[in-house]
Amino acid sequence: MRGMRDFLGRWSGVLVLLALWMALTLMTPRFLTPSNLLNVALQSSILAVVALGMTLTIISGGIDLSVGSVVALTGALTAGLMIRNGWPVGGAILAGLGAGLALGLLNGALVVYGRLVPFIATLSTMAIARGLTLVYTRGYPISGLPEAFTFLGTGEVFGIPMPVLLMGAVALGISLLLNRTPWGLHLYAVGGGEDLAWLSGVRVNRVKGLVYGMSGLLAGLGGILLTARLWSAQPNVGVGLELEAIAASVLGGASLSGGYGSVGGTLVGALVMGTVGNGLNLLEIPSYHQQIIKGLVFILAVGLDRLLKTGPWPARSIPVRRRGTS
Repeated sequence: MRGMRDFLGRWSGVLVLLALWMALTLMTPRFLTPSNLLNVALQSSILAVVALGMTLTIISGGIDLSVGSVVALTGALTAGLMIRNGWPVGGAILAGLGAGLALGLLNGALVVYGRLVPFIATLSTMAIARGLTLVYTRGYPISGLPEAFTFLGTGEVFGIPMPVLLMGAVALGISLLLNRTPWGLHLYAVGGGEDLAWLSGVRVNRVKGLVYGMSGLLAGLGGILLTARLWSAQPNVGVGLELEAIAASVLGGASLSGGYGSVGGTLVGALVMGTVGNGLNLLEIPSYHQQIIKGLVFILAVGLDRLLKTGPWPARSIPVRRRGTS
């Protein structure tokens, strides 16, 4: 039984993806075509970038609910600097990434030094970032973006969309960071148990703070790519994206208890979420109904995580006294 749970925990995302592809192939002949599969990859790429940052926070034992609002704010800021202030494309992109990093580091400071629960800390910054977006844009889209910028979201290199290429580069970098550096080992150690990690000499606070900074940075990149793809900055974009990112991470094998997660699994989870959205569009499901279905997928992902990690019956918990971390 334990071996079966471990197998499903590792491969559940792949199995769900294959089942979805088989079902959609039978339901609509338009799904399994090269052009549509490329569209699925494009739809999944921006979510994957954001979900990779979410996976890092989940591995650490935390959560980041602010990513959707950070996506909106960084996209609006980048577009506004180019259109309203005449900034060059490169400078505006760096400013947008810097804003995402700053918001992520703020989350880290609230969690590490403010001793706030990650849920509360990132929920607060989610509201702040969304409010700042609405104030900055006055509730209106920012359009008229230069082609040099929109190429990031709509251009292709050798037939491969730019968001897919950038997602691949980000995934490679995060994979190397997790699997080839001491910091990656420290991150898994913190997620497995902060007390043991602290006793082993891991600088727990530094690891956790950097994790939230990276999550904000990747959400900022996702916001820039999404703005470039839409040819405009939409103030209400990214609503609910945090739930999709969490679902992608968990479907890919990350544990909400911390200590587990991988780049490959997250990419598979993002493909699952992208496939769901693409399939619903092909089946002409109304957008309001799609939100219900995506909510059910989120419940399924979290329920699957609980089932695979703890079994069908809740385990008895033993209170552990926490030490201070450094």
